[in-house]
Amino acid sequence: MNRKKFLASASVLALASLPGSSLLSETLTNPAKSLPLIDTHQHLADLVRFGKGWTSPPVPGNYDMKAYMHAVRNVNMVKAVYMEVAVPVAKRHEEALYAIEMCKDKSNPTVAAVISANLMSPDFENYITQFKGSEYIKGIRYGFRSVAEMKDPLLIKNVEVLGKLNMSLDFTISPAWLTSVAELIKTCPDTRFLVNHCGNVDPRAFLDPAITGGKANHDANEWIAAMKTVAENKNVVCKISGIISVSSGYPKSAETLAPGINHCLDIFGPKRVMFASDWPWCLKGSELENWVNILKEIVKNRPYKEQKRLFHDNAVKFYNI
Repeated sequence: MNRKKFLASASVLALASLPGSSLLSETLTNPAKSLPLIDTHQHLADLVRFGKGWTSPPVPGNYDMKAYMHAVRNVNMVKAVYMEVAVPVAKRHEEALYAIEMCKDKSNPTVAAVISANLMSPDFENYITQFKGSEYIKGIRYGFRSVAEMKDPLLIKNVEVLGKLNMSLDFTISPAWLTSVAELIKTCPDTRFLVNHCGNVDPRAFLDPAITGGKANHDANEWIAAMKTVAENKNVVCKISGIISVSSGYPKSAETLAPGINHCLDIFGPKRVMFASDWPWCLKGSELENWVNILKEIVKNRPYKEQKRLFHDNAVKFYNI
């Protein structure tokens, strides 16, 4: 332990030992309560910066850094990774510069960014190479438009470019396409991938229809098998996010969300999962703080080391932050 960490630890212990202090006992009996969090999926829909009409957050409003700081005021959010928000194509470069600007500002927790780019563009390599070596730009996010697109030689070439630049690929995908994206991941072993939002699992697949009031958009066993196929590739991790805002008509709780989340945690293992807020889109199902508390409740019986990996350590290692 270095001197700075030693002094910080000593200060906490000294404070905790004061008469009437419950800090020490609470920390020792429930270390997960003070877990440091890294948000690997922080959206900022800044309508002042980028104008109106291009996005529709579930709760109308301007979701800039000030709003985010308010949302995380009661959780121990020590770092965040900005996630692109599908700004108009003409403003993608401006968004990247906006993200870098935030990362340089030490008054907020954002330390890295995942930007938007078109993997089907012949100019992709020229565009993304301008960020080569950036300490802030860690990769791109892309929404696949078809199974055929995942097999396109141009797209595969551009995905491989990301690997050469030590950048990663976040992706959103329909559960029906998971086995197809698994083939792409296998084809590009030198590129690191992140399956967003628990592979778009529908919690209703694991619940009694009498509770949910509706049918899931996929079969539970087929989704499990497909996620296992994805996870066979060691160059992919899973973000535990998005599930809080999938469908409606049933209570969003630890009980209803646990089956899908636990499958992700078990399929990918403790070293290949990351917490992510998906704020403000999580507001469709819950406030950010409540989502954090639900996830903590779901994993509370897992070893503390695994909890810390989920909420903090894996993000540090993957994004080098």
